Amino acid sequence: MNLAEAVAAAPDAPDERTLAELRREVDEELEAAIRDHDFRRRALAYRAIGQLNFAQKTELLRRGMEDDSPACRGSALLSLELLSRDHPGLVNSRRPMLHKLVNSDPNETVRRLAVMCLKNGPPARDTLVFLDHLTDSDEEKQLRDTAASVLQALKRKAADAPRKT
Repeated sequence: MNLAEAVAAAPDAPDERTLAELRREVDEELEAAIRDHDFRRRALAYRAIGQLNFAQKTELLRRGMEDDSPACRGSALLSLELLSRDHPGLVNSRRPMLHKLVNSDPNETVRRLAVMCLKNGPPARDTLVFLDHLTDSDEEKQLRDTAASVLQALKRKAADAPRKT
């Protein structure tokens, strides 16, 4: 099975054991694809990390978020968003990079995907302030709307968190 077939099969995997088998089969190909000169192969590899729940490969997502190709950055962000649903600490470890992408990436879609990743992390004060600023900025309407939606979700999360006394 090749990497593309494994990514296509992942949503239908009945259990973690099947996903583990898919990961084992494509591990070496994934590593090679991330170093490929073709952005499409790299993007597929970054997307595979999330689809195959490749938690041990999350450090590679940093490389993807720094890639020259917006497709690769977007794929890495999609994987980070997917993996961080169960592991919010991934957002904390990438928070400065996510803020940088939201603030200065030239691709609007990449910027929105970075905002969506922030939703899965804890409601850190710097992120709340940053998102609040985005909602009132001159940025693209879709980015402002996404920032507003994520800001509200994080505020709800903060309100629902148990208070320390």
